[in-house]
Amino acid sequence: MTIRMLLIGAAMMSLSSTALAQSGSADEETACRSDVRRFCYKVKQEDGSNAYLQCLQAHRARLTERCRAVLESHGA
Repeated sequence: MTIRMLLIGAAMMSLSSTALAQSGSADEETACRSDVRRFCYKVKQEDGSNAYLQCLQAHRARLTERCRAVLESHGA
């Protein structure tokens, strides 16, 4: 599982109630869901999966501790 898939899953969950089966674990998605909604709401799916990662990295200092831990665990 890659951080990219985690972020796509978190972003999709923020936009839709249907989770992607191949996304990060439920705990990882939950950890970053509020941060994606708060900081990355302007990111569009067409912007590509890296856009969510870049957005979260840009706001790293303001992310919840749980989401930062997920990013760090995936080397991001």
